[in-house]
Amino acid sequence: MTSGNNGATTPEDDDPFGYLYADGQANGAQPPSGGGGYGYPGSVNRARAVGQRQYGQQQPTAPYGQIPQQQGGAYGQPNAHYAAPETHPGGAPTAQQQPAYSGGSGSGGGRGGGPNTKGLLIGAIAVVAAVVIGIGVAMLGGDDKDKTGNEADSTPTQSQQSSAPSPSNSNSQAAEEDLPTIDAKALALGGTAATASDVKGAQADGGVYVQGFNQVGSSVTWRVDGIPKSGKYTVFVGYSVPGKDQNATLTVNGTASDSPVDLKNWSGGPEGDYEKGWTKTYNWIQLNKGTNTIKVSCEQGNQCDALLDQMWLIKGWYKS
Repeated sequence: MTSGNNGATTPEDDDPFGYLYADGQANGAQPPSGGGGYGYPGSVNRARAVGQRQYGQQQPTAPYGQIPQQQGGAYGQPNAHYAAPETHPGGAPTAQQQPAYSGGSGSGGGRGGGPNTKGLLIGAIAVVAAVVIGIGVAMLGGDDKDKTGNEADSTPTQSQQSSAPSPSNSNSQAAEEDLPTIDAKALALGGTAATASDVKGAQADGGVYVQGFNQVGSSVTWRVDGIPKSGKYTVFVGYSVPGKDQNATLTVNGTASDSPVDLKNWSGGPEGDYEKGWTKTYNWIQLNKGTNTIKVSCEQGNQCDALLDQMWLIKGWYKS
């Protein structure tokens, strides 16, 4: 067929299946002859082993509508026209050979003996153990921190432990755990020492303190009764200085101490300001059981410009 020429027949006559349609049959379409052709079982070319195909020979055909008799044995038996390559001598083996793996890490063949599951298991256990240990340490650390915080809350601070007890009468009997405290106004005053209450900040009852202590011969004497037993004690003196260091002489039971009473500006108050100079100092002393006298005085060589507030005792030698 060339351009502009439809050929000897119309397109429907070229349809190999035209005989199946009414118009094709009307135009004389006939089914293929010889049992072959389109759509017929006889036309299917059966598969054969390589080299067994015979070209140029007429294939046996069956009458129209019948399936040609297959050569060879019954269903499931080998066919002469086709045989799998493994059935021929020298053919491929019928079963696929599986590669052999050698266990462990010995020197046998293969590529390393397969996965080391034992090593992986040990590694996984080690990781889990490390995580568990870390969590345990963190929990113990948190418990210790909480415990430390609770203990800190329940422990008195140094300022609480060293706070002065409430004033009491120096003539009362004092137990070992309840040693006396006395306001300076209740002490025996000597020289120019006198009471006053103009400067604010004194801890004594009514804010009354002793002034005029800055003259030689001025003194305050405490007769303390009821000391439970002889031994070491610490005497405290509450006072105020005008922003500069002062000192005085301490005498216990008639014997002057080698250590002066240091009336230093521990509070750091400005010079001339008694109101911001309130603080305390202490001395170590030896007391007898029963009654004792403690005297603080301004002697020659002392610098005694101070206001005296209170005095009190504690058992033992206090260490700040």
